[in-house]
Amino acid sequence: MYDYHHLPHVKEQSKSKKTLWITLFLTLFFTIVEIVGGIASNSLALLSDSAHMISDVLALGLSMLAIYLATREPDAKRTFGYLRFEIIASFLNGLALAIIAIGILVEGIHRFIQPQNIDFKLMLIISTIGLIVNLVLTLVLSRSMKEEENLNVQSALWHFIGDLLSSIGVIISSVLIYFTGMYFFDPLISMVIAVIIFVGGAKIIRESFLILMESVPEKFDLDEIRSEISKIEGVEDVHELHLWAISTDHYSLTAHVFIHDNIQTFCVILAINEMLKEKYGIAHATIQAEHASFHNHGEYGKHFLETHPAH
Repeated sequence: MYDYHHLPHVKEQSKSKKTLWITLFLTLFFTIVEIVGGIASNSLALLSDSAHMISDVLALGLSMLAIYLATREPDAKRTFGYLRFEIIASFLNGLALAIIAIGILVEGIHRFIQPQNIDFKLMLIISTIGLIVNLVLTLVLSRSMKEEENLNVQSALWHFIGDLLSSIGVIISSVLIYFTGMYFFDPLISMVIAVIIFVGGAKIIRESFLILMESVPEKFDLDEIRSEISKIEGVEDVHELHLWAISTDHYSLTAHVFIHDNIQTFCVILAINEMLKEKYGIAHATIQAEHASFHNHGEYGKHFLETHPAH
């Protein structure tokens, strides 16, 4: 048995699970419709949007796997459980988006050089259906995000915001082709869609990469937290301060503190933990109490003793 009482290293997230199942089935259905429609109409804009939808299906599949793994309890080998897989899945999703976007850009340039005929009526019908489906999915995911914070749901939401814009772009493209007869609007719109996809993918890659690199989450100011810890009675110095995210809304903090001789160490640590939980929502904190005279801190420790002779 292992005690991880400070922070439950599991996520049930029943709302996110239900939302992703609904989103996955609707996306898979419309992806098939869009692929058939894109091939039948010979529209690159539709095919590029269907490629994005395929990435959505894969992304949602990975997200579902991440949510199910997140419910597994930690063990002797994986003391933080399987929460980090959520971030790995998000990183892979973002990477897939970026690669697909580059592929669409290349094909768009090729079609600029060699224009092809398009069935704009079928293109318009499919893109209109896509607009409705993506609007519904965007609303469903937006409501889910308000109830449970999850980077996978957030990345899925960005996918479908991009899809929504893509559907609008394809409709505009088909209308422009109808009134002008200029087929270059199809690859032009597909390239705009590709840029939207790439920007969304890059954002997801950046967010997940920062978590994987154990960077300080953007919502926290480490200098401010250091200052707040220093204000607690008995704390004379704060160093070796680390703050990182295991997954979305699961944060861990470690710090070493020099505590005054006349103050009860346990009381100081308790006060630090309570402050971190109440003010910053950090429930998983490990505070190591030290004494500059006993613990070797090199030049840093010597300087502290010189400036605090009564320590």
